[in-house]
Amino acid sequence: QVQLVESGGGLVQAGDSLRLSCAASGRTFSSYDMGWFRQAPGKAREFVAAIRLSSGSPYYADSMKGKFTISRDNAKNTVYLQMNSLKPEDTAVYYCVGRPVGVLLYGEYRYWGQGTQVTVSS
Repeated sequence: QVQLVESGGGLVQAGDSLRLSCAASGRTFSSYDMGWFRQAPGKAREFVAAIRLSSGSPYYADSMKGKFTISRDNAKNTVYLQMNSLKPEDTAVYYCVGRPVGVLLYGEYRYWGQGTQVTVSS
């Protein structure tokens, strides 16, 4: 059973940075893609970024490029999301996701964490 556990969320001020972590367990993840989605109150779930664990190749939603950075530490089975220059509109629950390697890094993901709340005050 794959488990994804997020951490690092919290309350920050506009302009601050925050790093989210996602620890994966339950199997070998060398042939996995992992990533992040977010969901703001009253809004649809939104893809943020993903990374292919074997190569480290990232993929970002257009609106996240240059602001968020996804990375991984395969030895720790952990994926990170570095978020800079945060704005109130970045307030959302951030979910870690994972799946066996797919053709493209965006799309459907099989496994989801419980989510971590990020709140950015103005």
